[in-house]
Amino acid sequence: MLGRSKKNAFFFGFLLTYSYFCMQNMKREEFDAIRPFEPEELPAAYDRLESDTQFRAVVAMLYPQVPFEAVMLRMRGCTTSLDFQKAFCYPFLKELMAKASTGLDMNVDAIDVRRRYTFVSNHRDIVLDSALLDVLLIDAGAETTTEIAIGDNLLAAPWIKDLVRINKSFIVERSLGIREMLMASRRLSEYMHYVIGEKHDNVWIAQREGRAKDSDDRTQPSILKMMAMGGEGSVVERLKQLHIVPLSISYEYDPCDFLKAREFQLKRDVEGWRKTKQDDVESMRTGIMGYKGEVHYHCAPCIDEWLDTLPEDLPKGELFDVIAAHIDSEIHRHYRLYASNRVAAGAESTAEERAAFGQYLDQQLGKIRLENADEEFLRERLVEMYANPYRNHIAAL
Repeated sequence: MLGRSKKNAFFFGFLLTYSYFCMQNMKREEFDAIRPFEPEELPAAYDRLESDTQFRAVVAMLYPQVPFEAVMLRMRGCTTSLDFQKAFCYPFLKELMAKASTGLDMNVDAIDVRRRYTFVSNHRDIVLDSALLDVLLIDAGAETTTEIAIGDNLLAAPWIKDLVRINKSFIVERSLGIREMLMASRRLSEYMHYVIGEKHDNVWIAQREGRAKDSDDRTQPSILKMMAMGGEGSVVERLKQLHIVPLSISYEYDPCDFLKAREFQLKRDVEGWRKTKQDDVESMRTGIMGYKGEVHYHCAPCIDEWLDTLPEDLPKGELFDVIAAHIDSEIHRHYRLYASNRVAAGAESTAEERAAFGQYLDQQLGKIRLENADEEFLRERLVEMYANPYRNHIAAL
């Protein structure tokens, strides 16, 4: 028989454990609309994918020699999202980059991959920015990958929404009213703090909404304001709780450059022109499958210690701008520059490099489908995309 004191201690410990379990479930429920799937939710998600005709067609395209039933059998063997990433995403991306690039690497010297971070990167590709980071973290010996912020504008079909939530993505809600947007931003921020502080996972988020079409990568202060809505304490304390790491992504060649140039002309010539969901799908497909040359990721130091150096009396309106500028500087300093960047910026280059880049521009211009293509304007936009990383790198140094 347990003594009364031991019984009380046992009961008190049980009560604490039960209360903690209930609180965790309440937190999960608060984030149900945006969070990735939990392990117990995966079987139902697999069922929905299996019955979706569009998903079957995509699988047939990706795995033409493998029966659909065999793919689903392997998928159902993945009991966590990390299992799914390692079984499907990792080998697919390794094979893809072996064909679509001449090399993929990441410098992690400035971070400890055993810790958890919020990676804030420039936005080069809709799908691959975070996907390749996950591959590179696994290669670097990290125990986990990242939870991925993805805009709901990219979820063009129910099967895509299921698939990204299986793949550790959380949803950034857009196109809301002002009041609803404020509530959604707060919930998003609180979820990111929850992932870092309680789930003990990493987070990836782009430095801005949408890609910088001209490759002039700048962090939107509004992203930082959203991130500071969650957590506790001052703005600096809240951001420190996320352990932000600026991440530079460098492409030798951007496979979507001709699509971005086309978009520039359409915005110039067609009043009110906006991309369609089909345009987003085409950008995703081109970005994934297109040739990239070398691709390099570089992790700058976590900004926690730098945040401690900021004056305490810095006005909040200036604070976010100062932090955004520091993240930009870190991203720009750690670009890897290629001949394409040097030639575009008019920097020192060889005749062979200039000829090769000229041929590349001609090739990409030939892919642009426009009735009244302004070739001079389109070429200028393409050159600018490759020149801006060089200019920003030199300025940051």
